[in-house]
Amino acid sequence: MKSESQALTFPCIRVSQPIGDFYVGSVKAKDLCEITTYDFRRLVKEVGFASYLGIQRRVDPSRVQEITKYVTTRDACFPTAVILSVPGECATFDNATNRLTLSAHVDEDPKRSIAFDKIATVLDGQHRLAALKEGKYKGDFEINVSVFIDIDIADQAYVFSTVNLAQTKVKKSLVYDLFDLAKKRSPQKTCHNIAVALDRESDSPFFQKIKRLGTATEGRFNETITQATFVESLMPYISEDPVLDRDAYLNDRMPRLADQKTVNRLIFRNMFLEERDLSITDVVWNYFDAVRTVWPSAWKATGRGMMLNRTNGFRALMRFLRPCYLHLTSPGEIPKREAFQTIFAKAGMLDEGFTTEVYKPGTGGESRLYHALLDATNVQE
Repeated sequence: MKSESQALTFPCIRVSQPIGDFYVGSVKAKDLCEITTYDFRRLVKEVGFASYLGIQRRVDPSRVQEITKYVTTRDACFPTAVILSVPGECATFDNATNRLTLSAHVDEDPKRSIAFDKIATVLDGQHRLAALKEGKYKGDFEINVSVFIDIDIADQAYVFSTVNLAQTKVKKSLVYDLFDLAKKRSPQKTCHNIAVALDRESDSPFFQKIKRLGTATEGRFNETITQATFVESLMPYISEDPVLDRDAYLNDRMPRLADQKTVNRLIFRNMFLEERDLSITDVVWNYFDAVRTVWPSAWKATGRGMMLNRTNGFRALMRFLRPCYLHLTSPGEIPKREAFQTIFAKAGMLDEGFTTEVYKPGTGGESRLYHALLDATNVQE
């Protein structure tokens, strides 16, 4: 808690590791936001020379916005510690009570004084704190912290680089695969279930083509796209805000059905809200079964240089799905494979034309194939 003398006191335990001692405790988000500052890496120009100071990367506004939305959800959680560096003159640890007090420091030399809002420098967790400073979280959100006292700038930089480089980034496909364990509905879980169903059925156009965990599956040799690619291409047709939709279901709230204007963009939105996941699966199945029928060699190919069944080709086809679907029918209906097949047959494209030489890797190649399909089939965007 904070007192009138601008001090923050909270229970801690001392942890001893090779780098030295530090303190682990829990602080209310509001109080933590009041004492923290950031030491961004920046170029400082002085007379005759220029140098780089600071260790932190700049805050990414889009990342902050994403976390700000997340902290309002029912199951928001930050299980890993925010790491802080605090000058020795601002910190006092009471061994008898295991409580750490952080306070402002006043010095005769104003340059050596440390204001209350600059007591702690964030070594890791600045995006979480920036989001929490928006103040939209629910209740008394507590944050676990690791506090280093009087750690020099070299060790601060070492801690920052170790935390951000030594840990392995979790693959998105694994994240989506874990939605299989969720008890409540969500756009993420539905898209995962559809990916699994299409990958599992032996007569599906995606049979054993999807890397469930983002890497090659042992014993398989025909996988060409990741689960993350599949899910992130399908989900925009179901939800504009999957995080908020998931939170609504967690709180037993039913999102409203989409109006005509919205459902023309989110073609599977109302199917999802009506729990017609099998209908969505059927549409995707029939659509790509038509692709497989019209371009069998290109869809089956696993060698280098072919792209129709790989990330770029798949994403272009998923972009084309919406205008193609609306060209044939209204949202909620399930066109047959033959209907989609008729559209693709108009394109007059040959299997051997779907190469990375024609459609270069990256978004440029994806966009080129998408617009080529629109032009060749006379389907309106």
